[in-house]
Amino acid sequence: MIRILQRDGRPTQLGDAMAFYGRIFKTLHVLTFADDPDYRRQLKGMRNLQEGRHDLARHIFHGRRGELHRAYHTGMEDTLGALGLVLNCVTLWNTVYLDRALTQLRAAGYPALDADVARLSAYLRRHINIHGHYTVALPDLGGRHRVLRDPDQHDSGDEEE
Repeated sequence: MIRILQRDGRPTQLGDAMAFYGRIFKTLHVLTFADDPDYRRQLKGMRNLQEGRHDLARHIFHGRRGELHRAYHTGMEDTLGALGLVLNCVTLWNTVYLDRALTQLRAAGYPALDADVARLSAYLRRHINIHGHYTVALPDLGGRHRVLRDPDQHDSGDEEE
């Protein structure tokens, strides 16, 4: 493919044509962004969602205020490579339990408006203990979920971040 698009380090006519074709979509994106407030709002929402994921990743990986406290050691790549898996696990866990909490609140008569639910994030992190070493062994819950805490009862472990 590179031989078709480049010759002697310079793009061929086909390579130039593909580059110009790509610029059309970039130009349309920029013009739409400048002209359409709804498009800007949509992009801001996507950007905020992605930043939430990055913030959770920084929190998990850089648990000690963004500082690496150890020099390189064998297998560090595996540890860093597992970050995406851990992020996905935390997101899934949060999503399942947010859904269960909403179902329980609605069943108990608490007002949980769809507009408010749409603003919930699966990237919560206060409940994650990021210090220490962990083994991933699933507990035998007998096909059930763990019990949710009572929303009316103040938890002494709750702290504002």
